[in-house]
Amino acid sequence: MNESTTAMPMAEMPVQYPCAPKGEVQRRGRFFNSGNAFNIKLPAVAARSFKEQAEAALQGRDSATLLCDQSRTMAASMAATTPLMLARYQRFAMDTSVALDWPASGLLVYVIEGAGECTCAAEGWDWADGDVMLLPGAGRVMLHAGKRGALLWVVGNDPLLAFEGLLPDGERLSAPVHYAAEEIDRQLTLLESLGSDAVTSGAAVIFSTASLEAQRNVMPSLTLSLNTLQPGCHQRAHRHNSAAITLILQGEGCYSMVDGERCDWTPWTTMVTPPGAAHSHHNEGDAKALFLIVQDGGLHYHARTMEFRFLE
Repeated sequence: MNESTTAMPMAEMPVQYPCAPKGEVQRRGRFFNSGNAFNIKLPAVAARSFKEQAEAALQGRDSATLLCDQSRTMAASMAATTPLMLARYQRFAMDTSVALDWPASGLLVYVIEGAGECTCAAEGWDWADGDVMLLPGAGRVMLHAGKRGALLWVVGNDPLLAFEGLLPDGERLSAPVHYAAEEIDRQLTLLESLGSDAVTSGAAVIFSTASLEAQRNVMPSLTLSLNTLQPGCHQRAHRHNSAAITLILQGEGCYSMVDGERCDWTPWTTMVTPPGAAHSHHNEGDAKALFLIVQDGGLHYHARTMEFRFLE
């Protein structure tokens, strides 16, 4: 039964229920209004560095999955690093095979250390340190680590599918792509020979696939880039509506400024940049910085809501 709404502002009106529902189908209905439907206040996405997870992953030798999970602070019902993405470190014991059965339509993988083999349906290939892979989830891929074992950094769109209550459809899973480390290095060398200007945000390799070439994305919802920052340089402060999850590959003497807070870099740490946050990256060390960034940019590009802009 509805509560009394006499002289109550619309914005303060509680949820309304059907007065005399005929059966369960009508009983499920709920009603809001133009004053209270859009004043939802959700916990902010926190800027965070997952140093403990990185250290545990680097020191471990047994097979294990270490989630970069801040679902509790976001009041999310599923494990998540940001509302639509989940990052994790996947440790393989030596000579171990694991099926990646996570409920994601696609998984972005960086090989931190180790080597092994991958099989996906009729396709198979070898992978090693520094390689990047796009893999389907839902148990369609089998990874085998060699005698050294392996440590992978993996980001998937699991929270996005969970939010919609979807299961990965075999016909819509990402087709596997293997970006070998030597080819990534070749692409970086090519970019650095060209230089950057005021229009670009630094030299970065943007990963894509044959099926998404027109969209310039690696997955329909996610984007992946390998960014560089030369010694003594900084990436201009900027903002965008996509959230970012960053893996620091190398960056001694580097840090980020996120909404006025300094965040020092540690190799192999996972960092979160909240959506809409003003941020910049700084290299005060002696070597080039490398950092791998996954964003839910595909969704924002499609919705025309990315709104990237420099702030200096």
